[in-house]
Amino acid sequence: MAVIPENHRLKDLDVFPIKAFSDEPFIHLEKGENSDVKKIFESRGMMPEAKFTTWDDYAVMSMVESGLGISVLPELILKRCPYRILTKPLDVPAYRNLGFALRDKKTASVAVKRLMAYLIEK
Repeated sequence: MAVIPENHRLKDLDVFPIKAFSDEPFIHLEKGENSDVKKIFESRGMMPEAKFTTWDDYAVMSMVESGLGISVLPELILKRCPYRILTKPLDVPAYRNLGFALRDKKTASVAVKRLMAYLIEK
């Protein structure tokens, strides 16, 4: 999801154009060399120049709220966002696959079994 300040010039768009990241101060969430965000931009032949880099999702949100730039964060971290920011889906699909592993399905706790059932439904 694109993360922008509430007063951003593109706030009224339903989806955020990925090309707009080239024209804005970018706050990069650094999670290692193979970051999901980096892959999104590289797949489009671009990489915005990071004005700020941090390892903390909440620092990114705080910096966006303060008007220091815009960013991309996973939708899951934005579900209970305590910051005054806007989130917009990107105009290009961006997803990642998550895995689930356990030693033995037979000895899994009730909670783990319910989680597995929930994930299978989705």
